[in-house]
Amino acid sequence: MKSQHQVVLSIGSNQGNRFENIESCINLIHQEVGTVIRVSKLYETPAWGFESDAFYNCALLLHSSSSAQKILSQVLKIEKQLGRIRSDKQGYQSRIIDVDLIVFDDEIIESDKLQVPHPLMQNRNFVLLPMKDLELNWKHPVFQKTVSELISITPDDSVCTVVQELKNPLEEIPLEKFNYIAFEGNIGAGKTTLVQKIAEDFNAKNVLERFADNPFLPKFYKDQNRYAFPLEMSFLADRYQQLSDDLAQFDLFKDFVIADYHIFKSLIFAKITLAEDEYRLYRNLFDIIYKEMPKPDLYVYLYQNTSRLLQNIKKRGRNYEQNISDEYLDKINNGYLDYIKSQTDLNVLIIDVSNRDFVKKHEDYLFILNEIRRVIR
Repeated sequence: MKSQHQVVLSIGSNQGNRFENIESCINLIHQEVGTVIRVSKLYETPAWGFESDAFYNCALLLHSSSSAQKILSQVLKIEKQLGRIRSDKQGYQSRIIDVDLIVFDDEIIESDKLQVPHPLMQNRNFVLLPMKDLELNWKHPVFQKTVSELISITPDDSVCTVVQELKNPLEEIPLEKFNYIAFEGNIGAGKTTLVQKIAEDFNAKNVLERFADNPFLPKFYKDQNRYAFPLEMSFLADRYQQLSDDLAQFDLFKDFVIADYHIFKSLIFAKITLAEDEYRLYRNLFDIIYKEMPKPDLYVYLYQNTSRLLQNIKKRGRNYEQNISDEYLDKINNGYLDYIKSQTDLNVLIIDVSNRDFVKKHEDYLFILNEIRRVIR
């Protein structure tokens, strides 16, 4: 299930340096609104409905968890930032930049300020032709027609000419150069949410831990001494089974795979929770399993301070986690950091996300992507 909305925006400019206006607008949308996933070619199109200089137009596909209304207010701010002054005059006018919200998932929205899909999109080649470049799996929810079908029946006969290709900001962050990335972090660090978001944005295959299905977990939090060994053994068996099954489906030389855990986390937690004799037995079994596991090309540790972790754990509201102590979280953090120091053949990146909220703040999400980009060779 997708956690983000698929949004199509149409951008136009017919004043000043049209190309620069469009490029600046795309970059600002990517920085401030959501992840720009695809960008169409740049088209030159005659002014529609009034006499004026020709427009440059393009369309882009955006991923965002914001509402359509919030996205609209964000793009209006960007128009203003780029120098657009909206006039009260009726009719069409020249403009330095114009951004329209065309599509928001498969939704039909009708309000005073926003109509989606855009009510005139089917009559505008300068919207339809760039949209076709985006290769969307989308049908107009009112007309039940694809973009190609809308183009074939549009009454608009204006000629739209391709000027050039446009840069997609996401191309500057080629995460897929790593075929297999494992994200790790303490309880409540947000690694699963991050992995799901990156998988959607980069069209990656993802492997998510099935921790919620473990029957020993609630029992362990009530009586750690009694349930530590069966818990750690069941986690190890489940992680081994899942990683073996899931990674076997992919070609780790061709596919881009991201996981929200690495098998080594089993040993880190076991060292904290198990008595010494139990840990020795566990370690023997773990070493046999570890040799068979594919190693990630990049291991990303999301470090978060303990007070922030406790806030996140409280917020997500899992009953069995509510009594986790700061001392236990400190031990896990130290276990991870000791493990990372001991690794000589693992490509490790530590990102401090203590003061960042990559779920609600798009700039914090981009910060993480850029930190990873810095280690791409």
